[in-house]
Amino acid sequence: MYKKTIIFVGLLVLAISAMTLMSEEEGQGSDSDLQAQYGSLKRIPWTSSRVKGSPDPPNPFRPEVVFPQLRFEKPLELTSGIGTKRLFVVEQAGKIFSFVNDPKTAKAELLIDLKKETYGLALHPNFKENGYFYVTYILDTKRPSPKGTRLSRFQVQSENPLSASFDTEKIILEWPSGGHNAGCLRFGPDGYLYVAAGDGSGIADELDTGQDITDLLASILRIDVDHPDSGKNYGIPKDNPFVTMKGSRPEIWAYGLRQVWKMSFDRKTGDLWAGEVGQDLWEMINLIQPGGNYGWSVKEGTHPFRPTRKLGPTPILEPIIEHDHSDFRSITGGFVYRGKRLPELAGHYVYGDYDTGRIWGFQYDGKQVKSHRELVDTSFRVIDFGETNEGEIYVLDYVSGKIYQLVPAPPVHQPNPFPLRLSETGLFTSTEDYQTAPGLIPYSVNSELWSDGAIKDRWLALPEDSQIELDKIEYPQPAPAANLGWRFPDGTVIVKTFSLELEPGNPATRKRVETRLLHFERLTGTDLVGDQYWKGYSYVWNDDQTDAELVGSRGLNINYKITDTKAAKGYRDQEWRIPSRAECTLCHTTSAKYVLGVNTLQMNKHHNYGFVKDNQLEMLHKLAVFKDPLPAPASKMSRLADYSDKSLPIDIRARAYLHSNCSHCHRKWGGGNADFQLLVTIPLEKTEILKELPTHGDFDIAGAKLLSPGEPDRSLILYRMMKLGLGRMPHIASNVPDEEAIKLIRTWISNLPSEMSSRK
Repeated sequence: MYKKTIIFVGLLVLAISAMTLMSEEEGQGSDSDLQAQYGSLKRIPWTSSRVKGSPDPPNPFRPEVVFPQLRFEKPLELTSGIGTKRLFVVEQAGKIFSFVNDPKTAKAELLIDLKKETYGLALHPNFKENGYFYVTYILDTKRPSPKGTRLSRFQVQSENPLSASFDTEKIILEWPSGGHNAGCLRFGPDGYLYVAAGDGSGIADELDTGQDITDLLASILRIDVDHPDSGKNYGIPKDNPFVTMKGSRPEIWAYGLRQVWKMSFDRKTGDLWAGEVGQDLWEMINLIQPGGNYGWSVKEGTHPFRPTRKLGPTPILEPIIEHDHSDFRSITGGFVYRGKRLPELAGHYVYGDYDTGRIWGFQYDGKQVKSHRELVDTSFRVIDFGETNEGEIYVLDYVSGKIYQLVPAPPVHQPNPFPLRLSETGLFTSTEDYQTAPGLIPYSVNSELWSDGAIKDRWLALPEDSQIELDKIEYPQPAPAANLGWRFPDGTVIVKTFSLELEPGNPATRKRVETRLLHFERLTGTDLVGDQYWKGYSYVWNDDQTDAELVGSRGLNINYKITDTKAAKGYRDQEWRIPSRAECTLCHTTSAKYVLGVNTLQMNKHHNYGFVKDNQLEMLHKLAVFKDPLPAPASKMSRLADYSDKSLPIDIRARAYLHSNCSHCHRKWGGGNADFQLLVTIPLEKTEILKELPTHGDFDIAGAKLLSPGEPDRSLILYRMMKLGLGRMPHIASNVPDEEAIKLIRTWISNLPSEMSSRK
């Protein structure tokens, strides 16, 4: 078995290198044969599109790059300092840069390279005089790690105020790490340093620390870095709320906070605002009070989570704002706007969401929320907001590494309303007969994305005689091993209908559930800053199967009874989730080039067009869909395996499944917040899953690893595929396990030699 596995791995690596991962299907002939069959075939233009604009009210702002010549690698923090005209950016790998706050700035100066995963930065209020700055970085990400997160002070060199040496480090404080390390730092108007510490956990506050004030986790700390107590490098302010409480940590200012991702002080009122990343269903904005208990993990926002857990010593305070996961998925706290450039935002707390790219704002008068609305819907990974000394707010994008500001959006002129029914989109000549409009091109993919057993019909709709540029989209780059994307013409619509067989295996019981659209609008600028803007819409089919109606922005759940002889009643209830428009962005990520199925790896296959079976790339070439000739015969171009093809080696099938079902998130900048990659183009040993400890909970599995070669029951990649509810992967739009894929991945892991491990 060991030799056989090595041969399979060798075949996989060879196949990855050549990317000829599957044999040709029937129907291929020479170019002359195909020319004889249908050489006069001509493309029919699609001229009936009515998919224009948006059904939602236009947002009042749009993003604009502030420093066009600057770009940072995986930035996490953007901040400024009193008395300096410079801004500071922290990269995740530990480099900290500073640069002059001027749009013409062409270069950022390296302040220090910590060579550790770095989360937070705060300049001392007297930075101009003393040169002190404070950072939080990770010593050890593996759990348990009692001193995994460190807060340290550094000092710039007197002879070079733009540079600091690691030798100046003074360790202030350490606390456990292992997931949800938080790390945001802010000096308050009182001169004290406020420090966010996450719950140090993975799933469901497994350390049960949320309500426990005998440790530093799940809290915001308040310490005095200028007047240390005896035996410490910091002092405890005497008015901290738990100073006199026996057994408590006196550093704690507030607690019951799962993962504060960015907090800030209102420069006018002194109020402390914090964005708290939730778990199952809710994201929160909290107004932090001294001694405040924000509920985790007894509650998630205002909703019960583990209500039987022991409460902390103070009452639970409710968030000021909470979003469910149809809108937000990973909140990023911002600032109360006190600048002058955007007077309409005066006094608004501006915040965003990492996963969906949405930026919202509201006013709070101390009693109620006013003017709560979406300001802009971006394609960013909103990782942080920065505030200048003048009170202006900038937005930091984790993927592009660019810094943006909000500017008023131009007026939107939309003479024709967005189609509310599928029959009004111009994509079908008859929805009742399920007849597509002339010019739509059917397609299929090599490796299917699991959709709870649904059967899918797919079409590509390109306006008029517009063309695609093959493999031209690199943004965001550099992204190791990520395949290039196709550059689509403005107005492109990708169409996919999902159908369920109410009696599996019986086509006569097939029922169309929904038709999803991805609509592309070209933005100004170049792909260097991301000029693609895709919006997702879903239409739910009526019971008569004659038409489909546009689903609201928050999505929809529908229940179906599916015949199942194994079920006690002879059927099972299946809940089908039509995703919200925000949820669409969780899979159709920037780093995956948005369109998951229409790329060279997936499209390089034969498709049955009815009158002929031909390679799709060759067919699109013959139809003049591509702007330029194919760079090589399709047989020589990259392609992905069909994981359902049992004639292929199991290694190739398993990797193809993980690529098509998981890699749009689990890749560099994909949004999956576990640091491993599941692209098929990366050798298995370099994916960082082999024998790696989980950072988001072990689900009480002894010896759990992300993937434990030879031990499927200790491999969380398999476990998460199998389970439902909390911790399931994929974590949206799937409520039914893929039993065939589970068997495939189980067998694959079982066959992997136990000696395998990641190469770092």
